[in-house]
Amino acid sequence: MAEIVMPRLSDTMEEGTILRWLKRDGEHVRRGEELVEIETDKATMTYQSDLDGAVELIAGEGDTLPVGQLIARVGDAAEAGAGTTSETAAPAPSPASDGKPHTDQPSGAPAASAPTEPAPTTGQSGAPPPATAGEPAERVKASPLARRIAHETGVDLHSITGSGPGGRIVKADVQEAGGAAAGGGAAPAGATAGGGGAPAAAAAPSAGVPGPDDVMTAKGQTTTVALSRMQQTIARRMAESKATIPDFTLQSDVDMEECVKLRTELKRMSSMQTPTYNDMVVKACALALREHPHANGSYRDGALQLHSRVNVGVAVAAQDALVVPTVFDTDSKALGEIARETRALAERVRDATITPPELGGGTFTVSNLGMYGIASFAAIINPPQAAILSVGSVARRAVVRDEQLLARHTMALTLVCDHRILYGAGAAEFLARIRELLEAPAALTL
Repeated sequence: MAEIVMPRLSDTMEEGTILRWLKRDGEHVRRGEELVEIETDKATMTYQSDLDGAVELIAGEGDTLPVGQLIARVGDAAEAGAGTTSETAAPAPSPASDGKPHTDQPSGAPAASAPTEPAPTTGQSGAPPPATAGEPAERVKASPLARRIAHETGVDLHSITGSGPGGRIVKADVQEAGGAAAGGGAAPAGATAGGGGAPAAAAAPSAGVPGPDDVMTAKGQTTTVALSRMQQTIARRMAESKATIPDFTLQSDVDMEECVKLRTELKRMSSMQTPTYNDMVVKACALALREHPHANGSYRDGALQLHSRVNVGVAVAAQDALVVPTVFDTDSKALGEIARETRALAERVRDATITPPELGGGTFTVSNLGMYGIASFAAIINPPQAAILSVGSVARRAVVRDEQLLARHTMALTLVCDHRILYGAGAAEFLARIRELLEAPAALTL
C-alpha cells in the first residue's frame, strides 16, 4: 500500500493537527478527492488524496504530527486486508501505529476460542485462561487505528463484527461497540464524542461541575483554554518580535479631506463597492514602498534582504486570531482591484477557507483598528519585515489651518520600524511620502 504522510502545507509548517477525516477507515478514495482536514500554523486546510484506493487510517483525529509522519495508507481493498485472512497471531504482540505495543485484545480478556478439554479453574467459574505464547489466540482483522482505540477504551475486538473490506474491523465499529457498552446495549448515532472512541458521557463534565482543567481559586472558577495551532503560532511570533527586534515608532496625522471627497465621488460614479480608506492606505503604502526599498526589506541572519516585489499584508480579525493575507504586487494594481482583492481575502479568512500561499510572501503589513473607533495604536512588527503601519480612525477633528481653527477629517498613522533595517530619517521620509499621497490622492487612482 502507498503511504500518505503529514504534508507540508506552508513554508513555515513544522507539524499539523488532524481535525477531521473526510473518509472512513476502509472507505475508497479517488485521486483529487478531499481526504482530511489539517490545522497548520497559518490556517485550516483540506488535503486532497493523490492516490486511488481503500484508505487505512493510521493517525486519529486530534493527533498532532510532524511533517513527514505517516498518517494513512491507500491501496486496494484486498491489499488493505492482506495477510489477515488466513494468518494466526504471532506469539509476540504487534506494534500499533503510535509506536506502543498493543495486543489484539485487552489484558485479561478471554481467548477467541475455548479449549476442547475442560479448563482448570482460574478464579472465575467457566472463564478460559488467557492465551499464552505457546497457545496463540486467533488474530482479529482490524486496522491499526481501530486496534489503538480498542486498547484505549477497553473494547474486546473479538466481540466486534467488522464492516470494512473482508470483514475488517475499522474505527467506526470500535466506536459503535464502545458506545453500546457505555449505553447498556444501545448505540445511537453520536454516542461517542470527538471521534476519539470515548463515551459521550465522559467527553464533557456535567453542567455546573468544574472540569479537570477548571480550578477554584480566590479569583473564582478559573478555566484553562487550550490555544489552537494558529494561536500558538501567533503567540510565538509576537513574542519573538518583541524579544528580538529593536523597534522604534513614528506617528503622523494625515488630513483626509481629499480622500473623503474622492471616496464620495467614486460612490457617485460607480454602483460597484467603493474602495475603503484602508484600501487607499494600502495603495499609498505600495507606491511609497516602491520608492523606499529599505522599507520593503527584511532582516535575516545578520543581513538585509531587499525584495523586488511589493506585497502588502492586510491584518484581518478572524475567530480568536489575527490573520494577515497578502495582496501581491500591490504597487502595480489599481485601487479598485486592491479593494476587490482585500475584500475577497477578508471573507476567506472569516470563512476559514484562506490558503497558506495567500498568507505568505508579504513584505510589509498594514493593520487598521479605525473601524473600532481607535484613534491611534502601535502594532507589533511581523518578522522578518522591516515595518508595520498602524491606521487609526478617520474622524472630524479640530485642526489649525491658516491661523484658523477648523473641523477637518484627519487620521493618525503610526509606523513601527525595525532599527536594524530602517533608521529614523529614512523611516520619516517613507511615512511622509505616505501622508503626501493620501493628502493628494489623485495618484492613487492611476
